[in-house]
Amino acid sequence: MTRLRWLDAGTGPAVVLLHAFPCDHRMWDAQVPVLVEAGWRVLVPDLPGFGDSALPQTLPDARPESLPEAGPSLGAVVELIVADLLELGIDRLIVGGLSVGGYLVMEWLRKDPQMLAGIALCDTKATADAPAARQGRLEMAAAIESDPTVTAALLRERVLPVIVGETTHTQRPEVVARVAGWMDAAAPQTIAWYQRAMAARPDSLATLAECEVPALVLWGEQDSMSDRSEQQLMLDALRDARFTVIAGAGHLSAIENPADVGSELLAFAQAVRRSTLDG
Repeated sequence: MTRLRWLDAGTGPAVVLLHAFPCDHRMWDAQVPVLVEAGWRVLVPDLPGFGDSALPQTLPDARPESLPEAGPSLGAVVELIVADLLELGIDRLIVGGLSVGGYLVMEWLRKDPQMLAGIALCDTKATADAPAARQGRLEMAAAIESDPTVTAALLRERVLPVIVGETTHTQRPEVVARVAGWMDAAAPQTIAWYQRAMAARPDSLATLAECEVPALVLWGEQDSMSDRSEQQLMLDALRDARFTVIAGAGHLSAIENPADVGSELLAFAQAVRRSTLDG
């Protein structure tokens, strides 16, 4: 029995998609059928604490030896994802992650690179938080832990204005409302936990420099949370990377311009399939 809640659709080689904070698996709803129709098995989890998946320390069967990472950590999340996939019989796959999902892809490269045939890094960055950003995350976590009732208001005040692009704010009110709904539904414990886990993440540029599989760096042109300079750092580090810009989208490009993101993910997956999975 898997520990996380998974959407599992289609047949064929596996693609795993990891959603952004504070969304759930539905962030990828538009891209899943595009890949399935092209002959891929697509697996999308609710990351621990989101949707129907529990946080690592609240899992009923969690044992200290099964979670070697102390405290909130993205490494613990990757361990749960990997364990579930192995239970599902999947040991080779393409993985794509957006925002914190991208951080998880890089953590996966550190832990189990042999599982990965290709990686897609979407609206994310490989550098660790600057001191001010890290302090901001820790302060948000502490504020929520002190008074959980402030969670939605803090997310709407600090995150909602920047997590989607200008075009979405002005022309896609339904997308803004959808993101706000995720923020309102987020469990305070989950938000605080991920703020601490993201604050603790290491720089991953050296990890990307050791990556031996093809990579896609996908970026919404209005993404101010992971800016263009951060994309270039990843491209410079990777040995085999393609770069694509998603027009009219900010940090949550998968729901701001879903068609273009789906097309780019499919093109990348098919290229990996020809060169690696079918080779």
